[in-house]
Amino acid sequence: MTKATLFAGKQNEICPECGADLVIRSGRHGPFLGCSNYPECQHIRPLKAQADGHIVKILDGQHCPKCQATLVLRQGRFGMFIGCSEYPECDHIEVIDKPEETTVPCPQCFQGHLLQRKSRFGKAFHACNRYPDCQFVINNKPVAGSCEFCQYPLLMEKKTAQGIKLFCASKLCGKAVVTID
Repeated sequence: MTKATLFAGKQNEICPECGADLVIRSGRHGPFLGCSNYPECQHIRPLKAQADGHIVKILDGQHCPKCQATLVLRQGRFGMFIGCSEYPECDHIEVIDKPEETTVPCPQCFQGHLLQRKSRFGKAFHACNRYPDCQFVINNKPVAGSCEFCQYPLLMEKKTAQGIKLFCASKLCGKAVVTID
C-alpha cells in the first residue's frame, strides 16, 4: 500500500468549524486529521489520542507536598515520572531516574562535578552539575586523571578494537593515554 493511498482515506467525521469532511493528512510529525476545505478552513486534530502524561498507577499513601493530593505514576514522552493527581491545578512532579553523580570534577569550570544524564533518545552522556552556568559535556565515561601530553585534567574511557583505552578528553588533543585490560 502506498503512502498516498494510506492518507487519502476519509474518516467520515465532520469539521466542527465549517462542516466539511475531515481527511487524514501527512505532516512532518506524522499523520493527522485535517479539514478537506483547506486552506479556507485550517482546522486540524491529532489522529491518535494524546498519550502524553497518562496515569499508569495510583500511588496510595503518598501525598503531594504542594497540595496533599495523591501522587500517581505517569508515562510521558520522555519516560516515567511521578506527578500530582490534581494536574493541571497542581504541577508537582518528581523524577524517577535521578542522574548518577560522579566524583570527577568539571575540567571547564573547576567548581562543579560531572553527572551522568540521558538524552531524549536514551543515550547516556556526562555533563557538569552547574548547567546552564557551565555547559561542559562529554559523551564517554569520564575518568579522573590528567593527559601525559597536554596536561588536560580529564580522561575518558573508550572501547576500541584492542580493548578499553583511556583517551585525553580535550578536543584539541584526544590522544590515547593508557590501555586498560
